[in-house]
Amino acid sequence: MPSFTYIARNRTGATVSDHLDAPSRKDALRLLGARGLTPVSVSEAAARPVPGKRKPKSASASLRAQPSTLTAPIPKAASLSRRERLPFLEALVDLTSSGLSAGESVRLLSMRMKEPRLRLVCTSLWDQLSEGAQLSRAMGTLPAVFDGSTINLIQSGEATGNLNEVLVRLITHLQEEKELRQKVLSALAYPAFMMFVAGGVVLFFMVFLLPRLQTLLTSLGGELPTSTRILLGFSQFGLNYGIFVIAGLIFGAVAFWRWRATEAGRLQTDAWALKLPLLGPFSISQTVLAFSQTLSVLLENGITTSEALRMTERQIQNRVHRAAFDAATDRVLEGEALSAALTRTGCFPDLVLDQLSVGENTGNLVPSLKKIAVAYQKAISHQLNAFTKIIATAVLLGVFSFVGFIAFAIVSAVFQLSSSFKM
Repeated sequence: MPSFTYIARNRTGATVSDHLDAPSRKDALRLLGARGLTPVSVSEAAARPVPGKRKPKSASASLRAQPSTLTAPIPKAASLSRRERLPFLEALVDLTSSGLSAGESVRLLSMRMKEPRLRLVCTSLWDQLSEGAQLSRAMGTLPAVFDGSTINLIQSGEATGNLNEVLVRLITHLQEEKELRQKVLSALAYPAFMMFVAGGVVLFFMVFLLPRLQTLLTSLGGELPTSTRILLGFSQFGLNYGIFVIAGLIFGAVAFWRWRATEAGRLQTDAWALKLPLLGPFSISQTVLAFSQTLSVLLENGITTSEALRMTERQIQNRVHRAAFDAATDRVLEGEALSAALTRTGCFPDLVLDQLSVGENTGNLVPSLKKIAVAYQKAISHQLNAFTKIIATAVLLGVFSFVGFIAFAIVSAVFQLSSSFKM
């Protein structure tokens, strides 16, 4: 009987590797599924040589010795990302709502999808579904597209027979997250544009206008006022050393970004953000929204409380809040009430904790979480609008102040030089 080596993930997410005997590769996949393992790669092991007898190595044997992954190698698979998740799920639910099974829906999508990246997702999933794998396990082999929360929700829908309802709720949740990201980007677009224009205005004065003004004033002679000398000195410094200043700023920004990419850097910068006047309340609102949205969807679709809390923890972006939530989750698993455990974190507003306490006492935790999510969606929208207005106003005031200082320096120089000529 052929022997297969495999790499798989168990129910806790840990990676295991071993070998098993099965009549065919399809049977090997079914055996792994029966053991509660999610296959990552399955390859037929090379035949064991008989002692004292050496078998010549042929070209076909070399091909068989190469590992055969669960799906055929796809050159563009590395280009897949989370952006394909929502469009795929929306297309899938359109077909499953019509009465088709998930496997048949994926098969049709793999043939009819026009967008290359979505077609690649569907083809990869169908290659595994056709070998007997479940949809959730097939999604587990595309971690760049489907995260753990999505896979667990799909698995719970398959187990309870409510896959279509789970898909609809999941799509609603993902659409809300997408709308929030678009609001953030839209709110930042206007301040970024204003800063770009302001930088262009400053650069124009520094590079083109002030050098010509300096030549004119020097040719006229006389003593220049202090404001004019400061302005011309600033311009001269920018022309002589501006390239080094820009290079230093770029180097510092890159170094800071790389440091922030480390766990220690991310933890420290997130702690700093919580202390800032505008970013602090916004970070708290983001944490509450991510917590309430994710936990309500997971609990509503049958995920156990322990798994739901752990998956919700991974959706919290601020590392300080994530660490505090991790400690609160441990206390909840030890038997403490969720609202009481979150009170100790200091990350959640009192009103949110009161709503959670009421939901726990009345057995309506999911509706309470949904109400919190709706409230904080509105709160984040208001915060983004206020942030946009403040940044735009600050940029405009900065530009107007700079232009006003230039005008004052020029006018004062003209008046002083004119008075010296009269004397």
